[in-house]
Amino acid sequence: MVLSDVTLKELLETGELVVEPLVANAIQPASIDLTLGDHYLEVEARKDQTVLSLDKPIEYTEKTGHTLEIPAQGFLLATTREYVKLPNDMTAFVEGRSSIGRMGLFIQNAGWVDPGFEGQITLELFNANRLPICLEAGRRICQLVFCKMDRPTPRPYRGKYQGQKNSTGSKVFQDSEVSI
Repeated sequence: MVLSDVTLKELLETGELVVEPLVANAIQPASIDLTLGDHYLEVEARKDQTVLSLDKPIEYTEKTGHTLEIPAQGFLLATTREYVKLPNDMTAFVEGRSSIGRMGLFIQNAGWVDPGFEGQITLELFNANRLPICLEAGRRICQLVFCKMDRPTPRPYRGKYQGQKNSTGSKVFQDSEVSI
C-alpha cells in the first residue's frame, strides 16, 4: 500500500519515519520530494583502465559545490541533502521528478530503499541529452514513494550502505557471490 500525505505527516510527527531536513512543500499527495546535496562522485578515467570490474574497488573523483555541470551523456553519483530513516515495516522507491526527466536527466537506476535503511540516498544521475545540464544543490531532484509492508521484517537492512553520508560509490566488490 502506497502511503498518503496524511499518513506520511503522522509518521514524521511521531518520529517513526525520519526525513531531515524537510523543505517546505516537500510532502506531496503520495510522496516526499528530496533535494540535491552538494557532493558528487565521478568515475575516475585512467588511461590504464579499459573496463570496470565487479571484483575491484572503483576509483572516483570527488566534487563539491553549489552548482555542477553534468556533461552530455555523462554519469555522476550525487546525494540527497536529506537523511532518511525507515522503520522495519516500510520500504520506499526513489523516483525522478518528471520535470527533471523531461530535460533528459535520468535519476537513479537502483531506486529501492529497504526497510530499516538509514542514511542519505545516493543517486545515480545520467544525462541522456546532447547538451550539458547544470545541477544546483538544494533543488528538488527526486521523490520517495513509501509503501507499508504486511508486517515488520525480522531482518531489516544492515548492509554495506547503512548510515551512508554524501555520495557513496559502488561497493559491489564486497559482495559475497562466488564466480564459477
